[in-house]
Amino acid sequence: MSASSTVRRVAATVLAAGAIVSAAALPATAADRAHDGHPRVEISRVQADSPGRDDHSNRSLNNEWVEIRNTTRQPVNLRGWTLRDADGNRYRFHDIRIASRGTIRVHTGTGRDSRTDVFQGKREYIWGNRADTATLRDDRGHTVDTDSWGRRR
Repeated sequence: MSASSTVRRVAATVLAAGAIVSAAALPATAADRAHDGHPRVEISRVQADSPGRDDHSNRSLNNEWVEIRNTTRQPVNLRGWTLRDADGNRYRFHDIRIASRGTIRVHTGTGRDSRTDVFQGKREYIWGNRADTATLRDDRGHTVDTDSWGRRR
């Protein structure tokens, strides 16, 4: 094998590796963004009423949760975002990232935060009302998504 053939193969390998790294580092595309330019992050599920007896145990409190889903191909940092209910209870996200196409559950009780679960540290039920609305806002206070259930009197 000649030296120029070896150089061409090494160059091709380096260019291919660079293309793969570049593709992985691309920002979210227009398809990954809603019409307002926000990444498509949504409230995907709500477990508003903890299954079983409402005994105020940490286990029961943590069986009440709101699930947030990232529908994009890029991770989204939720730092400064908030999740609120209709009564004004608020959870502020710290340096939490939702993986590409991933979800994170916001539990009512206490626990150790992970990549897929965060805990509000409350000792009372938040979402177990007959009717409520969960509102997700970005770090600028813009409403990203809401989910309502039940009927308010």
